[in-house]
This record gives sequence, structure tokens and C-alpha cells, in this order.
Amino acid sequence: MHVIAAIALAVFLIAVGIAHFVVPGYFRTLVPPWLGLPGVLVAASGAAEVVVGALILAPQAREAGGWAAAALITTYLPSHLDALHHARPDRPRRLERPVGAMARLVVNLLYIGWAVTVALAAV
Repeated sequence: MHVIAAIALAVFLIAVGIAHFVVPGYFRTLVPPWLGLPGVLVAASGAAEVVVGALILAPQAREAGGWAAAALITTYLPSHLDALHHARPDRPRRLERPVGAMARLVVNLLYIGWAVTVALAAV
């Protein structure tokens, strides 16, 4: 079961990383304006997700990849907290409304937990 969770996380990260390059406009909307350079951040995080996913696929690097995934996904917390801070019920996009922004935050925390679980199971 641990191997399946690791492979699923790796495939997820690689797919989302590739999506950063296929549909960068969507990911740029997730970058808070105060961070600046949304194009660079989207490309860098997409590349990092692909690399981390590849690490997790390699059994000998799985523990390091799991911890790297947890760290990488943790860096997305400011974006989700910023979205929650600016969320309003009248926003057109569901992810910009309070419930949507809270869901983004909770899901991000679950991803961190998934990555930590993969890292711990690889020991």
C-alpha cells in the first residue's frame, strides 16, 4: 500500500508540474500579486514538482523525495492563506469565495500529510 501511495503522489506531482507549462495562465492566478514574477514562479514550481515526483518514483530516493514534496507543497501555503484572506462570497470563481479558499488550504495540508507519509514509509 505504501508503494501505491508513493507512486500515486509521484504521478500526481509530475502531472501537475507538467500542467504548469500546459496551462500556465491558471497557475499564475494562484500566485499572490505581492509575490511578483508569477510566470517565473509558475515555471519554477512546475519544474520542481516534476523533479520531486521523479525522486519519489526511484525507491532509493523515495524518502528524500517525500520530504522534498512536503517542503515544496508547504511553500504554497502563503498563496492559500492569501486567498483565504481575500476571499469574498460575491467573487465569481468558487476558489475565491471563503469556502473555496478554505478548501484549497485544507487540501494543501492533506497533500503535505500525504508527502510526509510517503517519506516516513520509505524509511
